[in-house]
Amino acid sequence: MATAKKPVTRRAAPVAEPAKCPDCKGTGEITETVRVGARKGRATTDQQAALCLTCLGAGQALD
Repeated sequence: MATAKKPVTRRAAPVAEPAKCPDCKGTGEITETVRVGARKGRATTDQQAALCLTCLGAGQALD
């Protein structure tokens, strides 16, 4: 008497973590130097946070 075979279940492939953006290192923000002055735009020692334009703030590489 032949017995029915148990169906084979396949494991799903592990989902790889998306690559981090090389410019912001996965944070989504970069620092920009603050510039003052209308004509010359002198750079100061202060910095401000800015949105990463490479990944648009997502922190993941788009490629």
